[in-house]
Amino acid sequence: MTTTKSRARREVSPAHEQDAAVTRNPGISFDMGWVQSVHVNLSAVERRATTLVTRRTVKKEWQVAWLLRAITCIDLTTLAGDDTPGTVQRLCAKAQRPVRQEIITELGAHDITTGAVCVYHNLVPVAVQALTGSAIPVAAVSTGFPAGQNPFEQKLEEIRASVAAGATEIDIVISRAHVLTGNWQALYDEVKAFRAACGDAHMKTILATHELATLRNVGMASLVCMMAGADFIKTSTGKEPVNATLPVGLVMVRAIRDYYEQTGWKVGFKPAGGIRSAKSSLDWLILMKEELGHDWLQNSLFRIGASGLLSDIERQLAYYVTGHYSAAYENPMV
Repeated sequence: MTTTKSRARREVSPAHEQDAAVTRNPGISFDMGWVQSVHVNLSAVERRATTLVTRRTVKKEWQVAWLLRAITCIDLTTLAGDDTPGTVQRLCAKAQRPVRQEIITELGAHDITTGAVCVYHNLVPVAVQALTGSAIPVAAVSTGFPAGQNPFEQKLEEIRASVAAGATEIDIVISRAHVLTGNWQALYDEVKAFRAACGDAHMKTILATHELATLRNVGMASLVCMMAGADFIKTSTGKEPVNATLPVGLVMVRAIRDYYEQTGWKVGFKPAGGIRSAKSSLDWLILMKEELGHDWLQNSLFRIGASGLLSDIERQLAYYVTGHYSAAYENPMV
């Protein structure tokens, strides 16, 4: 007879596997006609977002497997004004061992790490050194994060400096004014220049969706950024009053699907800001599964920008193994 725990071991074990490298989106020529063809039915989007997470649920060992998968997709982030080298070093240690070893051993999982560590530019060397010997990439926020109001040349220099310091992923912010004034060509040119400055480093393009006024603008901006060569499109800086929401996510992943169907290039998606509970991470995984399919459940095409989320996931995994919730001090972040 197969026990629940032995079934859990079988289902959990693939959760930490890394997907093969995805061929980078090279971008395409700017197509204003395609951009103008974007339309969003607000009521339909809200209805779909509401029902999406009630149509599919995961329980018991299946939930454990999905939560472990969520860990591998986290960009473990610290972007606070009081960040210190010590803070980043502790965060990097957590990224390499995100769950207590006794829990991992009981679940039969191995080599679980987060998808990346995300820090400010000045702390990139600290993160690179702390992660030496691991395969965890360092991501740097750039281009005048979070407001994106720095001079253009300064933005390019910041990208190049972060890459030179060892960052292999760059999270750039777009100039929201280009979207709000409908200057789509300027947005395309800006993001294309950012992509060139990134070189071999993967570029995640932050739309700051709450500041774009409409969901149609979100859809149009998503498409333009992908045309310009974005490897990922990302919802938010985490500094806006409203950050990642499922309706916004739905518009963005459908833009990704449309782009893939038209060009054959896969672009990743990163919700960020306000994702703090294990349940919310499952909601985002369900969105990816339902709208884009299995390929977008790998950290090569899906990341969650978060910090406190990991503590709650670890707490839920501990409950599955022990039958009781651990105290907060048992799941420290830094």
